Amino acid sequence: MAKTQTRPWDVAQHLETTEDMAAYLEAALEDGDPGLVAAALGDIARARGMAQIAHESGLGRESLYKALSAEGNPEFATVLKVVRALGLRLHAVPAQSAPDP
Repeated sequence: MAKTQTRPWDVAQHLETTEDMAAYLEAALEDGDPGLVAAALGDIARARGMAQIAHESGLGRESLYKALSAEGNPEFATVLKVVRALGLRLHAVPAQSAPDP
């Protein structure tokens, strides 16, 4: 029986437009797992070019790789700098189950 050749799948290779990146980050935010959000930001930053995002955000490239991994725990200020450097914005909408005050 012939062996099937496989190769690792990297989401960063498929994030081609700002809309793709925004939708990917939105899905991670909806999940609510902080590690997933950090990893999604890392994937998007890799798609754009980590060195470029590090330069535009004023943060170190190596520290971004570490902070924006699934095991990373970036400070909120770091998240905001990266989001801004990516040309994205975070926004809040009411949750459907949130009661009015």
